[in-house]
Amino acid sequence: MNRLAAGDKAPLFTLQDDQDNSVSLADLSGKKVLVYFYPKALTPGCTTQACSLRDAKAELTELNTLVYGISPDPVKKLARFVDKKELNFPLLSDEDHAVADAFGVWGEKKFMGKVYDGIHRISFLIDEQGNIEKVFDKFKTKDHHQVVLDYLQG
Repeated sequence: MNRLAAGDKAPLFTLQDDQDNSVSLADLSGKKVLVYFYPKALTPGCTTQACSLRDAKAELTELNTLVYGISPDPVKKLARFVDKKELNFPLLSDEDHAVADAFGVWGEKKFMGKVYDGIHRISFLIDEQGNIEKVFDKFKTKDHHQVVLDYLQG
């Protein structure tokens, strides 16, 4: 796993969102974009993280920052997640984990004694020119939004 760092150019990608629309990073230039990778829709930690970002969306918007969640879940599962938790930002489907690979967040994980490959819960703040401005990799799911806001307001 060779994770991207601040100063790196963000890999351009196009993924399907929860409404089955194509979303391209190239189309978002001129805005800050928070791309957060999470393991699995509708699980407790991922729900906590998504709902806290949902509740902070107005503040993030004021700071010219768009939010996109990326997981290997299929579009239909993402749509259920958005509907069930009333999320107010798009979730993107990376079923083949190509985008997670490009950002360096797909790799070996351990859980309850099992070793497997999966997404590491890491977020990237991409600046208006498409460069990675900040990597967020040390946070609790319930505090993720605040760590991002503190950085943006700092």
